[in-house]
Parts: sequence; C-alpha cells; structure tokens
Amino acid sequence: MSVEKERLDSHDWQNWGPYVSNRQWGNVREDYSPNGNAWTFTNHDIAESYTYRWGEEGIAGISDHKQLLCFALSFWNGKDKMVKERFFGLSNPQGNHGEDVKELFYYLDNTPTHSYMKMLYKYPINEFPYDDILNENASRSKKEREYEIIDTGIFDNDEYFDIFIEYCKAGKNDILVRVTVHNRSAADAPLTVLPTLWFRNNWKWGYNEYKGQLNSYSSNHINIYHDSIGIKKLYTNSSGETLFCENETNRPKVYGCPEKENTYYKDGINNYITKKEATVNPEKRGSKAAISINKIIKAGGSEVFEFNLSSEETDSPFENFDQIFAERISEADDFYKNIQEEILNEDERNVQRQAFAGLLWNKQFYHYNVGKWLKGDPNFEAPRNFNDYVRNVEWDHLHNKDIISMPDKWEYPWYATWDLAFHCVPYAIIDANFAKNQLLLLTKEWYMHPNGQMPAYEWNLSDVNPPVHAWSCFRVFKIDEKHNGKPDLLFLEKVFQKLLLNFTWWVNRKDKNGKNIFGGGFLGLDNIGAFDRNMELRDGEHLEQADGTSWMAMYALNMMRMAMELAQYYQVYEDMAIKFFEHYLYIAEAMENLGEGTKGLWNEEDGFFYDVLQLQNGDSVSLRLRSIVGLIPLFAVEIIDHHLLEKMPNFQGRMEWILKNKPELAKLVSHWDEEGHGRKHLMSIVRRTRLTKVLSRMLDQKEFLSDYGIRAMSKVYEENPFIFSVHGTENVVYYTPAESDSRMFGGNSNWRGPIWFPINFLIVESLQRFHFYYGNSLKVEFPTGSGEKKNLDEVAQDISHRLCSIFLKDENGRRAFNGDYDKFNFDENFKDYITFFEYFHGDNGRGVGASHQTGWTATVAKLLKPRLNF
Repeated sequence: MSVEKERLDSHDWQNWGPYVSNRQWGNVREDYSPNGNAWTFTNHDIAESYTYRWGEEGIAGISDHKQLLCFALSFWNGKDKMVKERFFGLSNPQGNHGEDVKELFYYLDNTPTHSYMKMLYKYPINEFPYDDILNENASRSKKEREYEIIDTGIFDNDEYFDIFIEYCKAGKNDILVRVTVHNRSAADAPLTVLPTLWFRNNWKWGYNEYKGQLNSYSSNHINIYHDSIGIKKLYTNSSGETLFCENETNRPKVYGCPEKENTYYKDGINNYITKKEATVNPEKRGSKAAISINKIIKAGGSEVFEFNLSSEETDSPFENFDQIFAERISEADDFYKNIQEEILNEDERNVQRQAFAGLLWNKQFYHYNVGKWLKGDPNFEAPRNFNDYVRNVEWDHLHNKDIISMPDKWEYPWYATWDLAFHCVPYAIIDANFAKNQLLLLTKEWYMHPNGQMPAYEWNLSDVNPPVHAWSCFRVFKIDEKHNGKPDLLFLEKVFQKLLLNFTWWVNRKDKNGKNIFGGGFLGLDNIGAFDRNMELRDGEHLEQADGTSWMAMYALNMMRMAMELAQYYQVYEDMAIKFFEHYLYIAEAMENLGEGTKGLWNEEDGFFYDVLQLQNGDSVSLRLRSIVGLIPLFAVEIIDHHLLEKMPNFQGRMEWILKNKPELAKLVSHWDEEGHGRKHLMSIVRRTRLTKVLSRMLDQKEFLSDYGIRAMSKVYEENPFIFSVHGTENVVYYTPAESDSRMFGGNSNWRGPIWFPINFLIVESLQRFHFYYGNSLKVEFPTGSGEKKNLDEVAQDISHRLCSIFLKDENGRRAFNGDYDKFNFDENFKDYITFFEYFHGDNGRGVGASHQTGWTATVAKLLKPRLNF
C-alpha cells in the first residue's frame, strides 16, 4: 500500500487543502441587494476592497477546513493597475456568452490528502489587458466567439512569467510552499511576489467578536495567533518587507462613507504596492498580511521562492525543505503509479493525472446559511424586498458549511447536485471515502428539503436537476467494493433511506397528473428545448418530458438494484426491490400509452422519443426536435444475473406473477423474463427494435455522431432549423455546435449541438450494459450508412475513444480542446497542459464554456481506464 493511501485513513491530513475559491464575488450568497442582482452587488474591481461574508478567494489558495485562516499567492509585474490577488474574468452581463475567466492557469498535480499539490499560472510581464478584454467582449454578438486573453496578443512574444506553485505537507499542520518563476521573455523583468495570509472575517457580523492576529518583529516571518489554528508561523528565505492591514471593507471607497477611524482596510497592501500610499499598518499587525519580495527575473532565467507555514517556532525553517518535497513528489508518483498501472500510453497518463488534479484542486470550503442570509445579521441587516423576487426563500433550513467538490472554482464556485454525482465517480478511484461522504452530504437534513427535494445550486435551490444521485451512489459503491474487497453496506443503506424521500418527492411533485409521466422543466439541460422548459404554461397546459420520464425510470431501476444488493444481507430490502421494480414497469407503461403515433413520447415514424406538449383542449403536440432528450431513455437499463434472482425468491415470485397476470406490463419491457447471454435478465424501456432505431439516429454522422462523441442535438438542424409555433409565437432552433446564440439561461451554456461529457459517459455505460445482455447477437451499423457492423461494446469503446481524443494528441500533435491555437498545441511551454472544459464543439472538439470545469469532465479519467467496471 502506498504512503498516500495510508494517509487517507487519517482525516487530520485533510484539515488543510485547496479550499479557497477562485472567485467569491458575483455569487448569490454574497448578494445583499434588494433586487437580487448578484453580479453587480459585488464585482471584480470591488473585490480588492470588499470583505466577504461567506468565504474567501485567492490564487492557489489554501485554508483549514473551517476556513478560519487562508494563504494564497499574489503577484505584481510593476505595470498593472492592481496587484494580481485573484483571477480576472467577466461577469454574466459582461461576456457575450456569459461569465468567463480570462486567465491562463493549469492544475498539474494533487493527491487526495493534498500532501503534494502543483499548479501553473501564466502571468503577463506587460500590463494586463483588462480594458481590452472588457471592451472587445462587450462589442461582440452572441453569434461570435468569445474574446480570450490569448487573442489579445499579450503572449505572442513570450513576454510572460510561468509561475509554478507547489505545496507539500511536512506534517498535518506544517506546509511547505515553493514558487518557481520562469521569465519566458528575451528581457529581464521585475516581479513582486506576495505570499499572503488573512483571517476570514467572522467577527464583524454580530455573533462572535473573537479575532485572530497577525504580526511581525522580523522581515522574514509572520506570527499567527488564533486559538483554533495549529499553524503559528509563516517563514520566507527571501529578503522582503512584511505588510499588514485588516480584512475589513474600505467603506469610504465602496460606499462613499466618511472615514470614522484610521483603519488599514483590506486593499491596504494593494494600494501600498501599486500607489505607494501609506495604507499599511506601521505597527506591523493586522488580520491580513503579506511579505513583499521584489526580484528581477533574468531573461530566460528563473527564481525560486520558498515559504514555510509552521506549527512551531524554529531557527531552521528550511532544513530538509528540498528533501521533503522530493519525498512527497515520489509518494504522489507512487500513488498514481498504482492507479495507472493499466495505462501504458504516457500521454493518456498525463491527461488522466491532470484530470484528477483538477478534480482535487476544485474542492472548496462552501458556507451558506440561507436563514441568516435572508434576514441579515445583527450588525448588518439585509434590505430584502420580499414583495419582489428574492431567491431561495423556501430554503431557510439550509445550512452549508463543508468542504465540497465544485464544478469549477471560478465560473461555478458553488455546488450543483447533478454535477456532483458525476464528480464522485472518478473521485471513487482515488478517494472513495470522500466520494461517499459527498453523496451522503446532500441527503443530510440541513441540505435536503423537508419535502425530500435536493438543493440544486445557489442561484435557484428549487430548480430541478436530473435525478442521478442514486446512479452515482451505486457506481461509487461498486468501485469502492472492487478496490477494497468488501462492500460498504452502511453507506449504501444510509443513502438508500434518504433517497426514498427524494424519490417520493419526484412522484408527488413532478408527475403532473399522477400517470407516471414526469416533467421537471429545466432538468439541467438549459436551452435544449424550443422554449424555456421552466416557463409557466397557460392553464391546463403542460409539458410531458421524455427525458424527465426516462430519468425517473432510470431512478427506479437504480433504487431497485440498490435494494437487491442490500437484500443479500438484509431480507427486508427484498420488498423494496419489488416496489421499485413495479414502479419502473408503470413508468414504462405510461411512456408507451401516452398517445398514439406522433402524439406519444415514442414516435414510430421517426424512430425517436420526443417531448409532448399537452394543450388546454386535450390535444397533444409532439415536439419533433431530435436532441439528447430522445437518447436519455437508453439510460433506463439494468442487467440482473440469474443467480441474484435465485437468492431472492419473493422477488422472483412477484416477477412471475406479473408475467402471468399483467401481460400489459410484461410486454413493455425488453424480455426481462427471457434469459440472455450468460443467464442474465434485461430490464429496459427501449426494446430491441426501438433500440436499433434510436441507435441508427445516434450513430449517424449527419445527426448525432461526431468525431469527438455524441452531439447534444442533431446536426440536421444546421441547414434546416426546427420551427415550432404555439399561441402565435414562432420558436426556431438551429444546430449550434459551440457557444449559445441565445440569452436563455444567461447564454453561458448550450445544449443545442455541443458534446457534453456527463451525457456521453452515461451513453457509453448504457451501451455496455446492453452488450452485457445481447453480446454479439446484436450488431448495428457503425457509423450509420457505412455498411460496417459492430456489437454494442465495440460501439461504446469507439465513442469512449472519441471522447478521450478531445484531450489526447492526434497524429499531428494537436489536442482538439485547444482549437485552432497553435501556441497551445505546439509551444513547448503549453503543449502538455490540459484544461477540462464544460463542453466541447460538436464538430471539432474545441473546448467551450467554463475552462476549468474539471468536475463532470473529469469522468474522462474513468474512460481512460482500459474498461469501465460494473
């Protein structure tokens, strides 16, 4: 067993980690405006002077697990208008495609206990192009690409610093920091490096007056005083100047208030460095501090800066510094060597390791107490106008204060329930306990609503995401069982009990007429429909969703399979397995019987599933828009080994009773009563005939099949758009392979053509499950029209390879996600660094959306393993 694997058993080793957000401004939890406009209440320029209520932000920031004390790196090139304390990006209204970070940084390595971490930030030597990026993006339409920092030309002549930031733990409360700066330009260049410490401000709100203190009596260290923090010193081996201020809002600047006292505000260090103002405390004390280190970095040369966050005072803080770093790096290599032993290709190992690194770097301390946020604090009331729209008023029980896996700590620095379900699958490979605890966390009483709903995300906790939690729980359970050699039944039983409540919420709230046809509206797919699926329709009208109903069929099968697993140890769960089996059959029946021909969810003429709009007069309209909505029925599939049924006589007896007495149910499911290849039973909404018809569409290069995976919408709408008219309004949908061309959902994501990893991951899994049953008895034309037949496992593997090829070098040395940027593809200082985007161009694989959403896109780490495990 590796040293890192042994450390995972000690929770103390995870007390410190990369838990500081990349962006705290512009979030709902920091919005105290009366009108709910989070993007304007705090913004990037205010951030340097404004003290946050719920969390902190920084570059490569770390903190303790309660975020009492934070440490991050800041830099100044001598030309910028502000110290680079946080990554710059555009707010949702500023970007022509919504919010977007406009910096170049890469997560290169990380271990589950954060015993070793490494990232790279590329900082321009010349003045950062803030105004150029703002103005150019403002001038572009939604039909144009985003204007990125690489487009400004600031990196054209290699006039930038490569700043490698590394952390390693010498002990549970002893952290070593190494910053290696390379000047990639042809001229010497100055750089100010500012290792920065500060206490999260939890003393000003009216609950707690205790405040830690930072001070210094020397130029090479800072003292840390806090009764709950084990780290007591910050040492540097570089000559510098210690600077101190308070983590307090600059009220004269932010609010125009007259200054009441001589306070050294949060922006004091910034103003001292960039404006030479007397804004730092000459008494060398405060709640925020930095050591200012000025260096000239030689052309083509490098400098190393070393820091030690120590639990004790020492005369030799850098003794064995390099040795400890070498040990931790070796231990990290050993840990990943065991995980990657089946992967022989070096490029694949590099991509997978950076995927794991991004996943681990995107952990964040997330704090949001909705009850307090709604009413304000004793010292700061919230000016809410409850007669107008105020977010999340029905979630005042929710109290989040945990380390949570974020989709992306800049663009999505808040958890999203269905994203998190996908995060946990690759997490299970490297830290199954963290994955299981994350899944359990969202079912806790202070997270889950009393009515059983799970919180979606802070912008609208009541929004409805696809119910994939049960799927993830069972996948994590099986991965964990394989790695550890024994099943964690306590985890499975705990989460099953809570999921019963959530399943009941879905049945009671999202089945409009009690007929097992489900809506849900948004369901995480943003603008995939012809109109906003969250929109309130006219009285008596509602949308019957093929994806909503299919997700629920999948949910029922997931719950059935979990109950069957538990029934092997606790017989009482056999009845629950029967209950979910029958519920699944009723959903299958409803999908079949909703209308006939073009009026049902299944359209025989097209060989595809569609949403159906139920009108006031009782008529129904099939929305014949071919999108992944019609592929989601493939996910409702389960294979049961016959030996498992033999252990459950009551379940088997009930199945036989239904076969004899309810043929209308039995005939709807894919021959579950017939044993397949290797004495297996198939449960699927999509029978063999329908399966082949849907796959004919999905595997057609003129429709869904791209060189890089399965598109979110058929390419046929590129030249011939889908047009739907209702109540005098014409809705037009084009195939849009990359950025969204509409403002629906802010315009910052698009489901009308791009490739999305979570859906593709489920497609691959589902095809492999179908193959597990059919074997070589079912082959389909792949690609459609090619004349070549492949079994479904071969199809699944081909799609998986297409997805992985987004990140891997092709025969010309290009990585598809880099798009047409030659510098990213061929420059020695760029070509092997990977960013894991939110989604990808449907035709060329270019990365689109959030550039560091190594949450669900980290599922590529699972695909890169030679085989998925079931």
